[in-house]
Formats: sequence, C-alpha cells, structure tokens
Amino acid sequence: MNRAVGTATRGTTNPNRLRRMDRWIAAVHGAALRRSAAPPIAVDLGYGAAPWTAVELLGRLRTADPRCRVVGIEIDPARVAAAAPYAREGLSFRHGGFEVPTERRPLLVRAANVLRQYGEDEVAAVWERLCARLAPGGLLVEGTCDEIGRRHVWVALGPEGPRTVTFATRLGSLDRPSDLAERLPKALIHRNVPGEPVHAFLRDFDRAWAAAAPYAPLGARQRWIKAVGDLAADWPLTDDRRRRRQGEVTVAWGALAPAR
Repeated sequence: MNRAVGTATRGTTNPNRLRRMDRWIAAVHGAALRRSAAPPIAVDLGYGAAPWTAVELLGRLRTADPRCRVVGIEIDPARVAAAAPYAREGLSFRHGGFEVPTERRPLLVRAANVLRQYGEDEVAAVWERLCARLAPGGLLVEGTCDEIGRRHVWVALGPEGPRTVTFATRLGSLDRPSDLAERLPKALIHRNVPGEPVHAFLRDFDRAWAAAAPYAPLGARQRWIKAVGDLAADWPLTDDRRRRRQGEVTVAWGALAPAR
C-alpha cells in the first residue's frame, strides 16, 4: 500500500457545515458534471471524524446529475473504518490523502478546512498536486468555513490553477463584510494587511456595505445586493444576481492574489 500524502486534520465536522459551498458547486459546476460521458466522480477530501459532509455532498450533487458518485478520502484509517457503515450506492470511503486514490480522475475535489493547518508556503504545491489529479474540465474547491457554516470563503481552481475566490455568508448574521476575513483560506488569510489586494477588497466591500445602509430596512439581502453591485464598479466580479441573492460574491483570483 502506498503511503497517504498529508497529515490528519482535527476532524471537526457538523451536519450542513458545507452547504454553501456544495450549493455553489452544484450551481456553477453542474453543467460540467452532466457533460461527463461516464458517471462523474467527486471527492470529499479530508471529511473528518464523521462522514456527514460526504453524505450531504452526494445528495446535493445528484440534484445536478443523478449519476454522480462521491468518494470520501481520509488520511486517518480509523475515520475510514468509522464511515464504512454509511457507504451505499454512489458513496464510498477510502484511505488516502493528497494523492487522491480514485480509480478514475475526479471531476471535482472538494477540500474544506484541510489546508488551515499547513504553512502558507505549502499551499501552492498542494494545489498543484490536487489539480494534476483532476479529469479534463475538473474543478478543485479549497477553502475554510466556521463550525456551523455561516461564513465561508473558498478558491476554485482548474487544471491551469486558481480561477476565483468566493465569499459566502448567512446574511442575517453579518455585521460587515470584513467579518469574513477570519475564514479566508490559507493562501490569503495572512495577506489581510495593508498593501495586499485582499485587504483592499475587504476595505472597499465594507465601504460599499456602509453606503448601502439605506437598503437595510428592506432586509440584509437587498443591502448585500446593492453593496455588491457598487463593488463591481472597481473589482472583477464573476457571478450573477442569482448567486448574490444567496449571500455570495465571487471575484477573479488575479484581483486578490498575494502581492508578493
């Protein structure tokens, strides 16, 4: 047996923790799943001490393509054994790590709350390794969220590298957009300082949010939509109003990539 690549995470998991990321994947990547000639394979990498996120990923992806199969991959053999009773048609669990041991290249690899424990200087190599395992047209989604999924930020990557950064939140719990800074993925979390693009983005987002205060009586959603619309004048946003209504905003990676 080949040695799994990586180290075990803390294993913290909760039902519905990754719902925002899953729904975004199904919405923006569903067409790629449906175009696959063979039943598409998705990987829940580092699902943790309980298999809830893999179970939920299967259900959400099957709304986009009923043929989807999910493989939960964990580096801790005890977690794989504990997940085994939850396996069923379309859902399996396997020991492994960043080598992504699947029989075919996956069309999706989701790695949530996995790289938080690694050094910033290790992220690029992990991204490259995971992207190299993707099938043509595949997607890697890597990011971080809080314990109950209210705030979530992720990077979407293709075989060519990073494409976008998505900020997602439960709008009713939001004081200001920069609250999301605490959930920036490892590649960006140490860059939220003056002189870095992500810091400038969050600063401008807070200003747009403050300027949109007159929309607050209409609800947090309308205030968010107004603030994001104003933000689009200066930042390359890549999403549409439908996603913004969900409390999301997606920015081209090149606009937020570390300055150094």
